Amino acid sequence: MGLVAEFRIHCDGLPLVTVAGAVPAVTLVLELQFNHGNRPLFLATVTGESQTAIENALADAVDVGEWTLIGQAGDTRRYQVFPALSFEEQLGDHIDDLAGLEALATAEATIERIEVEPDGWRQTGWFATREAFNTFASFWQRNATFRLHRLTRDGEPEPPGNGLTDRQHEALRTAYELGYFEIPRQASLNDIAAELDISASSVSERLRRAQTHLIQETVATTWPPLPN
Repeated sequence: MGLVAEFRIHCDGLPLVTVAGAVPAVTLVLELQFNHGNRPLFLATVTGESQTAIENALADAVDVGEWTLIGQAGDTRRYQVFPALSFEEQLGDHIDDLAGLEALATAEATIERIEVEPDGWRQTGWFATREAFNTFASFWQRNATFRLHRLTRDGEPEPPGNGLTDRQHEALRTAYELGYFEIPRQASLNDIAAELDISASSVSERLRRAQTHLIQETVATTWPPLPN
């Protein structure tokens, strides 16, 4: 039985990290398209922010060549992104062992989700054996910063809300307990903020990020949008 791991790789040389840094309020999820020559294209699903802000960030990113908007549903947009840099140009200044990184592509593993953050990638992956996972983890521990968040055997049930941060869990739970999601609403963002001892804007951001994650893991899996 394989292993499922959720982890974070801190490396600001990874593709589209500068885009995530330019629009930090968005949720940016990547899929790699390996059937387009030597350099895989990216399929980027971006939720939040205006289209102008997102596309300005894409235009300013040195590792992005061209992009095409291929779908939109509400404030979620999907882009096909063409890389501007070679493998060596993208990561050569950040990772010494590029050959070792290329070798990871042949490991018995599948990266199922890549969420781009301002300082690296948060990933969920399947690994055939503990040895395959250890090889992957030890490479990133040597060449960047690797932080494991969860490691389970394939097939084990995941806890509700898997993938949310502790702060997002806390914000959602507090909002629910205070009646923020009731109709009519029984609590305001200020009420939740007072309970958590943070600002109302921080509460709003945590709730929006948590809700975005839950939507992506449930409703957004029906992409493309169903016809009206």
